[in-house]
Amino acid sequence: MNQQWHERPRPARLERRYEFENYLALRDFLDCAAELSEREDLYPDMGFGRNYVNITIHADEGSASLDSKKHRFAELLDELCPTVATV
Repeated sequence: MNQQWHERPRPARLERRYEFENYLALRDFLDCAAELSEREDLYPDMGFGRNYVNITIHADEGSASLDSKKHRFAELLDELCPTVATV
């Protein structure tokens, strides 16, 4: 998993911000992320602007930690856009 992901303990979650050169690149990423979410049946919180998206992957309700499925999903998101700028 990319070092740009931040694991937070309370509530348990992974967070990352991706930045893009333009809206078109952002849109392509969001479309691919939507397909990935449907395939993996995992739907993170996403907030975006013209050239960035903030993603939060939460632990399952009632769980104090993230399972391997959530970490793997973060890795798959990174593979969608390996050359994207990060903050």
